[in-house]
Amino acid sequence: MKRGAAAKMATAFVTLGLALSGCSAAAAERPTVVVTTNILGDITRNLVGGEADVVVLMESNADPHSFGISAKQAAVIENADLVIHNGAGLEEGILNHVEAAAAEGVPTLAAMDAVEPLTFSHDDGDKATDPHFWTDPSRVQLAADAIAESVIEHVDGVDGKVVRSQAAGYAEELGKLEASMEESFAAIDAGRRKLITNHHVFGYLAQRFGFEVIGAVIPSGTTLASPSSADLNDLTGKIRTTGVVAVFADSSQPERLAQVLAAEAGQDIAVVPLFTESLGTEGSGAHTYLEMMRSNTERITQALS
Repeated sequence: MKRGAAAKMATAFVTLGLALSGCSAAAAERPTVVVTTNILGDITRNLVGGEADVVVLMESNADPHSFGISAKQAAVIENADLVIHNGAGLEEGILNHVEAAAAEGVPTLAAMDAVEPLTFSHDDGDKATDPHFWTDPSRVQLAADAIAESVIEHVDGVDGKVVRSQAAGYAEELGKLEASMEESFAAIDAGRRKLITNHHVFGYLAQRFGFEVIGAVIPSGTTLASPSSADLNDLTGKIRTTGVVAVFADSSQPERLAQVLAAEAGQDIAVVPLFTESLGTEGSGAHTYLEMMRSNTERITQALS
């Protein structure tokens, strides 16, 4: 039986059961949008509002490169009205579930398809697509537009006017965020706009706001890789010759390697934790995408000014 026919039959049975029990069938027919990462989940909730249930798979303070899901969550993906994922290989632990759902006819959207992607180079010279587009609010705006239109197109029962209105309101917030980041970063001298992170995560921010990415503790776009002694020695040399004053480590990852690198450089290097891959818990200052970017902007500005 095809997925569409099976879904209609299942809905019919549920509706009949609810009618017999005196419950409203509307609750059973409420559409569901499944989102893989919590950053995209927050953005999607701002766009969808109360028009559909938004189920976010990734918990706070998790690593998008390595988080996994339960069998129950996999079933939610398979029965979603729409699945939104980052793309560019970010969610390595659940990509097979997204692909399986797509093969069964579930509409899916890769947010990366809406933005102009950047690439980064591994130490061996190979190039790869950088999936961390959300460090640039202007690219988030492109992704948000695509998400809103995909919800309107694929999710039955949503009010397109409401979704577009909420998308317009969120676009204003993104514009304010971008302007505040520009203003904050203006306080950093050009010679100090140099970034070293725990892995390649700030390429989009660097391009948009005029920073130079000197290197990464893990010379890869994923936290699943590991640096060699030669990698760390090379990066230590770059720190000494370029005048780097801070290493930025993701708050969801251990800071040990970053601390070792700072110590090896033999200079006064600060190790500054940022929320780069995941939102934080409520009260962390990074519970939403907008909060996360404002917190990171403040910490980067303070460390480099």
